[in-house]
Amino acid sequence: MKKILLLFLMLCLVVSCKSSDANSNEVKPESIAKLKAELIKKGFQIFDYVDEKTQDTILMQQYYIAFLKKGPTRSQNKEEAAELQKAHLAHLGKMYKLGYADISGPFGDDGDIRGITIYNVPTLKMADSLANADPMVKAGRLIIEIHPWWAAKGFPLR
Repeated sequence: MKKILLLFLMLCLVVSCKSSDANSNEVKPESIAKLKAELIKKGFQIFDYVDEKTQDTILMQQYYIAFLKKGPTRSQNKEEAAELQKAHLAHLGKMYKLGYADISGPFGDDGDIRGITIYNVPTLKMADSLANADPMVKAGRLIIEIHPWWAAKGFPLR
Protein backbone atom coordinates (compact mmCIF):
# COMPACT_ATOMS: atom_id res chain seq x y z
CA MET A 1 0.00 0.00 0.00
CA LYS A 2 2.86 2.42 0.84
CA LYS A 3 4.44 1.78 -2.58
CA ILE A 4 1.17 2.52 -4.38
CA LEU A 5 0.64 5.71 -2.37
CA LEU A 6 4.24 6.82 -3.06
CA LEU A 7 3.85 6.05 -6.78
CA PHE A 8 0.56 8.03 -6.84
CA LEU A 9 2.18 11.04 -5.14
CA MET A 10 5.13 10.97 -7.54
CA LEU A 11 2.74 10.79 -10.51
CA CYS A 12 0.80 13.78 -9.15
CA LEU A 13 4.02 15.73 -8.75
CA VAL A 14 5.12 14.97 -12.32
CA VAL A 15 1.73 15.94 -13.77
CA SER A 16 1.68 19.10 -11.67
CA CYS A 17 5.16 20.11 -12.89
CA LYS A 18 4.29 19.42 -16.52
CA SER A 19 1.09 21.47 -16.39
CA SER A 20 2.87 24.42 -14.76
CA ASP A 21 5.64 24.16 -17.40
CA ALA A 22 3.06 24.24 -20.19
CA ASN A 23 1.41 27.31 -18.70
CA SER A 24 4.72 29.08 -18.09
CA ASN A 25 5.23 29.65 -21.84
CA GLU A 26 1.87 31.38 -22.19
CA VAL A 27 2.07 35.17 -22.11
CA LYS A 28 -1.11 36.78 -20.87
CA PRO A 29 -2.21 40.10 -22.38
CA GLU A 30 -1.95 41.88 -19.01
CA SER A 31 1.67 40.71 -18.60
CA ILE A 32 2.51 41.98 -22.09
CA ALA A 33 0.97 45.35 -21.24
CA LYS A 34 2.99 45.47 -18.01
CA LEU A 35 6.22 44.52 -19.80
CA LYS A 36 5.56 47.13 -22.51
CA ALA A 37 5.02 49.82 -19.87
CA GLU A 38 8.24 48.85 -18.05
CA LEU A 39 10.30 48.87 -21.25
CA ILE A 40 8.89 52.21 -22.39
CA LYS A 41 9.57 53.71 -18.95
CA LYS A 42 13.21 52.57 -19.24
CA GLY A 43 13.52 54.16 -22.70
CA PHE A 44 13.54 51.04 -24.90
CA GLN A 45 12.19 51.12 -28.45
CA ILE A 46 9.43 48.51 -28.85
CA PHE A 47 6.49 47.50 -31.01
CA ASP A 48 4.11 44.56 -31.01
CA TYR A 49 2.09 42.60 -33.50
CA VAL A 50 -0.33 39.66 -33.48
CA ASP A 51 0.99 36.39 -34.91
CA GLU A 52 -1.54 35.29 -37.56
CA LYS A 53 -1.11 31.59 -36.82
CA THR A 54 -1.21 31.57 -33.00
CA GLN A 55 -3.02 34.87 -32.38
CA ASP A 56 -0.39 35.60 -29.72
CA THR A 57 0.81 39.16 -29.25
CA ILE A 58 4.53 39.28 -30.02
CA LEU A 59 6.49 42.05 -28.34
CA MET A 60 9.55 43.22 -30.26
CA GLN A 61 12.40 45.13 -28.64
CA GLN A 62 15.37 46.93 -30.14
CA TYR A 63 18.74 45.60 -29.00
CA TYR A 64 22.21 46.54 -30.22
CA ILE A 65 24.66 44.12 -31.79
CA ALA A 66 28.29 45.07 -31.36
CA PHE A 67 30.60 43.47 -33.88
CA LEU A 68 34.07 43.13 -32.38
CA LYS A 69 36.52 43.52 -35.25
CA LYS A 70 40.29 43.27 -35.49
CA GLY A 71 41.79 46.54 -34.37
CA PRO A 72 44.88 48.38 -35.60
CA THR A 73 47.05 47.53 -32.57
CA ARG A 74 47.76 43.81 -32.52
CA SER A 75 51.45 43.95 -31.67
CA GLN A 76 51.08 42.88 -28.02
CA ASN A 77 53.33 40.02 -26.95
CA LYS A 78 51.81 36.68 -25.94
CA GLU A 79 51.61 37.58 -22.23
CA GLU A 80 50.06 41.00 -22.87
CA ALA A 81 47.52 39.48 -25.27
CA ALA A 82 46.63 36.81 -22.68
CA GLU A 83 46.11 39.47 -19.98
CA LEU A 84 43.95 41.52 -22.35
CA GLN A 85 41.90 38.42 -23.17
CA LYS A 86 41.39 37.73 -19.46
CA ALA A 87 40.27 41.34 -18.89
CA HIS A 88 38.06 41.19 -22.00
CA LEU A 89 36.26 38.08 -20.72
CA ALA A 90 35.85 39.68 -17.29
CA HIS A 91 34.32 42.76 -18.93
CA LEU A 92 31.86 40.64 -20.93
CA GLY A 93 30.98 38.64 -17.82
CA LYS A 94 30.30 41.87 -15.94
CA MET A 95 28.07 43.14 -18.79
CA TYR A 96 26.08 39.90 -18.62
CA LYS A 97 25.85 39.92 -14.81
CA LEU A 98 24.63 43.53 -14.77
CA GLY A 99 22.00 42.73 -17.42
CA TYR A 100 23.52 44.94 -20.11
CA ALA A 101 24.48 42.10 -22.46
CA ASP A 102 22.48 39.00 -23.28
CA ILE A 103 24.79 37.07 -25.60
CA SER A 104 28.50 37.31 -26.36
CA GLY A 105 30.77 35.03 -28.28
CA PRO A 106 33.57 34.69 -30.78
CA PHE A 107 33.19 33.63 -34.39
CA GLY A 108 34.61 30.27 -35.40
CA ASP A 109 36.82 31.51 -38.21
CA ASP A 110 39.88 33.74 -38.24
CA GLY A 111 38.21 36.63 -40.07
CA ASP A 112 38.26 40.34 -39.39
CA ILE A 113 35.07 40.14 -37.33
CA ARG A 114 36.18 38.38 -34.16
CA GLY A 115 32.86 38.11 -32.31
CA ILE A 116 29.63 39.79 -31.22
CA THR A 117 27.89 41.04 -28.13
CA ILE A 118 24.16 41.73 -28.03
CA TYR A 119 23.48 44.64 -25.70
CA ASN A 120 20.11 44.86 -23.93
CA VAL A 121 20.16 48.62 -23.33
CA PRO A 122 17.79 51.40 -24.39
CA THR A 123 20.14 53.55 -26.49
CA LEU A 124 22.89 53.28 -29.07
CA LYS A 125 24.94 55.73 -27.00
CA MET A 126 24.82 53.42 -23.98
CA ALA A 127 25.69 50.32 -26.04
CA ASP A 128 28.58 52.17 -27.65
CA SER A 129 29.88 53.36 -24.29
CA LEU A 130 29.74 49.86 -22.77
CA ALA A 131 31.34 48.23 -25.81
CA ASN A 132 34.14 50.78 -25.90
CA ALA A 133 34.86 50.20 -22.20
CA ASP A 134 36.15 46.72 -23.12
CA PRO A 135 39.90 46.48 -22.31
CA MET A 136 40.57 44.92 -25.75
CA VAL A 137 38.98 47.93 -27.41
CA LYS A 138 40.82 50.40 -25.18
CA ALA A 139 44.10 48.68 -26.11
CA GLY A 140 43.26 48.94 -29.84
CA ARG A 141 43.29 45.16 -30.32
CA LEU A 142 39.58 45.29 -31.22
CA ILE A 143 37.32 47.96 -32.66
CA ILE A 144 33.55 48.13 -32.35
CA GLU A 145 30.84 48.40 -35.01
CA ILE A 146 27.31 48.62 -33.57
CA HIS A 147 23.95 48.12 -35.27
CA PRO A 148 20.39 48.28 -33.90
CA TRP A 149 18.69 44.88 -34.01
CA TRP A 150 15.10 43.84 -33.31
CA ALA A 151 14.13 40.59 -31.58
CA ALA A 152 11.02 39.17 -29.97
CA LYS A 153 10.98 39.26 -26.18
CA GLY A 154 11.07 35.86 -24.51
CA PHE A 155 11.95 33.77 -27.58
CA PRO A 156 14.87 31.43 -26.79
CA LEU A 157 17.68 30.46 -29.12
CA ARG A 158 17.23 27.02 -30.65
